Amino acid sequence: MKKSAKNIHIIGAGVSGLIAAQVLEKNGYTPIILEATDRVGGRLKTDIVENYQLDHGFQVLLTSYPAARKYLDFDALELQRFLPGAAIFKKGNQVTLGDPLRNISLLLPTLFSGIGSIKDKLKVLSLNAKLKNKQLSEIFETKEISTMMYLQEFGFSSQMIDTFFKPFFSGIFLEPELETSSRMFEFVYKMFGNGHAALPKAGIEAIPKQLLQKLKHSKIQYNTAVSSVTAKEIVLRNGDKIATDMVIIATDPSYLLKDFKGNTVFWKSCDTLYFETINRKIAKPLIGLLPDHNTTIVNNIFYHTSIATSKKANKELLSVTVTKDHVLSDEELINRVEAELKQYFGIDSIRFIKNYKINKALPQLQNIKYDIAPSDTQYDSTIFLAGDTQLNGSLNAAMLSGEAAALGVIEAL
Repeated sequence: MKKSAKNIHIIGAGVSGLIAAQVLEKNGYTPIILEATDRVGGRLKTDIVENYQLDHGFQVLLTSYPAARKYLDFDALELQRFLPGAAIFKKGNQVTLGDPLRNISLLLPTLFSGIGSIKDKLKVLSLNAKLKNKQLSEIFETKEISTMMYLQEFGFSSQMIDTFFKPFFSGIFLEPELETSSRMFEFVYKMFGNGHAALPKAGIEAIPKQLLQKLKHSKIQYNTAVSSVTAKEIVLRNGDKIATDMVIIATDPSYLLKDFKGNTVFWKSCDTLYFETINRKIAKPLIGLLPDHNTTIVNNIFYHTSIATSKKANKELLSVTVTKDHVLSDEELINRVEAELKQYFGIDSIRFIKNYKINKALPQLQNIKYDIAPSDTQYDSTIFLAGDTQLNGSLNAAMLSGEAAALGVIEAL
């Protein structure tokens, strides 16, 4: 039987599924992707609302991700880079903290920021040196503790942790207490140090759209929701049944597999609210942080018009990220955010555009890993698992898991 005659199905057209299809194509197979929605991308989506590009959640691409370098054409994405730092809003003042070794314009603002002692700044240099020389495989073999405990044991002051590390990494890990694994902290910190945070000019969905364009022979069936999977059969939500030889589940497998033999995945949620405003409070392409207050819910703000992903004459697009759990109604949340923008950031001339409540923003994982052997993606004789839930919550992990699952199928065949 020709390779192209094998019935290989991929459930989910997110990044993992698209990478799996690409790897299978390169090895002579013609997979069929079953996607429940009308578009590719999974959690990477961009809407056009009032001529603004609104990503589903404030997401960035770290250009040093090894898998991203392998599978993405950065030039074609027209990546818009952030400056390596943050604007911190504290006690009515805005100060800048950044990496002057990568952008000299951040030197004086960082020196006079008043954030962190001399000891803290020396600790930052020590952490940079440590992680620059630490291999990724070594990071993911290190004993896991919480990120908060890691920072404390490294010797950073409470002021440095509370003013910079906590708000900055809360926005990345989507949890306010930095309970996330220290492996993830070291990995993300190293990736920030080795490259840049960036966004495609066309928004975060440009990433899966580019991966889709690279597929030549794969078939995609949109609006095709799957209800269950067995060794030789896929049952769709509408009752139809599809015979299959091999299946890659590139989405949450727990609701597709009867008696799922794996760990239930719990998810972190967040809200991302978009506003139109007149003036920027942050002149440069920097994220704005609000050091944690017991009574506040805003974690960070960003002006997307500062990096050319959205443009409108005399208007600015502002995103606000809320990582704390809350029970506020939509109206209460908008009012609360607007009040905090005015009180802590001095932003009072705004118009609400849209709120994205993202219930499954990041997987909450224990014993996280960097990569996985192809054979370890095999669930049973014909079913393979992919997705960042198999490794760690990152775009890099999504790509690596899709690659590994495809190679697992190839090995099995």
